[in-house]
Amino acid sequence: MNRLLAVGLFLIAASCGHSKKEAKTYPVGQIITSKGEMLFWLYDETPLHKASFIKLANGHYWDSLTFNRVIRNFVIQGGCPDTPEGFSDSPYLLWPEFNDSLKHVYGAVGAGRDDNPEKLSAGCQFYIVHNKEGIPRLDGNYVIFGQVFKGLEVLEAIATVTTDSLDAPLTAIPLDVNIVLLTAAELEEYGYAW
Repeated sequence: MNRLLAVGLFLIAASCGHSKKEAKTYPVGQIITSKGEMLFWLYDETPLHKASFIKLANGHYWDSLTFNRVIRNFVIQGGCPDTPEGFSDSPYLLWPEFNDSLKHVYGAVGAGRDDNPEKLSAGCQFYIVHNKEGIPRLDGNYVIFGQVFKGLEVLEAIATVTTDSLDAPLTAIPLDVNIVLLTAAELEEYGYAW
């Protein structure tokens, strides 16, 4: 009898443990700056760029870098110097993943590149669109891989800083780039619309 009772209690305990299902989480880009925090969705439609961003963020690649190029009503850009030498310092290049449904709208996150004919993206360079009308001339030329859904006021604050003749902020804006895992409920709470 004791053996039967023990087996029964084990089965009940095991079934209780499995009934508690953990909520699915989604990887989200996080950029923390002196102006505040931005969160952005990473698109499944651009798997190479998504995986690259996650890899570099988890490796703290950007944590010693800044938003080095800021152009109001265009983009804020960071990740490596905005020079030909900067792109040669990229850890690798990525094949383009253009998608007609992903546009250069306000808050879109894209991959920088130089003028290479294959339109390969620099693994290290990213930008965020700061033009409320969008920048359609960039569609099909630069890969969009994310969309800011929290912290658009931070985008505004960065995009309006004073810059020098090379569009570099006079006061550096350091990057703290991470990947955070959020549930669907947390995403909605932060303003992400499915």
